[in-house]
Amino acid sequence: MSGIPRAATLDSTAELLREGYAFIPSRCRRYGCDAFETRLLLAPAVCLQGAEAARVFYGQQLTRRGALPLAVLGLLQDKGSVAGLDGQAHRARKDLFLSIVEPAQRRRLLGIAAQEWQLAIERWRRADHVVLLDAVEEVLCRAVCAWSGVPLGEPEAYERTRELGAMIEGTGSLGPRNARGHLMRRRTERWAAAVIGGIRAGSLTPPQECAAAAIARYRAPGGQQLSSEDAAVELINVLRPTVAVARFIVFEALAVHQHGPPPAGGEEPFAQEVRRFYPFFPAVAGKVTGEFEWRGYRFPAGRRVLLDLYGTNHDPRSWADPGQFRPERFAGWDGDPYSFIPQGGGEHARHHRCPGEWPTIELMEQALQVLTRDITYTVPRQDLSVPLGRIPAQPVSRFVIRDVRRR
Repeated sequence: MSGIPRAATLDSTAELLREGYAFIPSRCRRYGCDAFETRLLLAPAVCLQGAEAARVFYGQQLTRRGALPLAVLGLLQDKGSVAGLDGQAHRARKDLFLSIVEPAQRRRLLGIAAQEWQLAIERWRRADHVVLLDAVEEVLCRAVCAWSGVPLGEPEAYERTRELGAMIEGTGSLGPRNARGHLMRRRTERWAAAVIGGIRAGSLTPPQECAAAAIARYRAPGGQQLSSEDAAVELINVLRPTVAVARFIVFEALAVHQHGPPPAGGEEPFAQEVRRFYPFFPAVAGKVTGEFEWRGYRFPAGRRVLLDLYGTNHDPRSWADPGQFRPERFAGWDGDPYSFIPQGGGEHARHHRCPGEWPTIELMEQALQVLTRDITYTVPRQDLSVPLGRIPAQPVSRFVIRDVRRR
């Protein structure tokens, strides 16, 4: 690995936690290259950035098993999930998720979410103020649970929202936020396992097309049923990422506040530019299973590799004026799955690309219409900065609004 620049520090974990989304981009600029070697949690790692690096990351023999520290893995995916599988097992499990988000199912999700938005507006009208990040997480939690076949009552909706939100909050920390996320996840896993058990026992009968029913009856290529624990993990892998879309929606509200609303019909390019411009998750990780070379660099088996998502989305080789918020850039976008990777890159069917991208974009477009057409509100003075050193990123104030009214 001598050909790749090496970070000067013995271990870069502290710098990564402190700098967050800026960690890889700043060093790639410093070293003048798309790759550098460092140590994270005392283990050797190579950090990559850019569209060409993304093609290498998704085109070579890398596994997700053991690529993330357990403190992060347990909140993002956990053991037994689709993200921890490779080869035929991954493709078969991925097909399950792709069937769950096929177009008819996404339309059903949007219909349920539309109802939840209207109910939320009524709550917001009566409130002195609304913390938008928390409020949108609740909207999406109620919607995705009902859509998945596990509608929530009161106060269960609040508890599930709090648990799923804590998992998302804890991913970029090794301290109290992370510990709280793991505690909350254990609660959600017990609840999800009970849901799966109820469906299999017949005491719960959601529609067959619902995610919970599809996961409960899924069988692997060898014919075996998922354990209740693994099925619970996969149900959470439907619910938690949907709730995480609240962060994109809050960034939409921030973009509307700072740059103005999109024109009628311009919701999709606006949503895409929000996904490119604002920080969502900093990087994806893999471990080399088959030694390979790139640009004369040898990647030995077992080497951990991090692909920078945020930096690749801001790479000036792919994006003109990447530090400017310009939705019009997506009007003629060519759809390159390696230069635009807010939720991972590559192909959905073959690679570890997030199957939730389509519902994410559609939920963001729906939210834009709510925020810019259905309601009016005021944005009081607050700290709307988005520190890149915090993972996951968010406005410091979580975006507070007041005086919510229907148009």
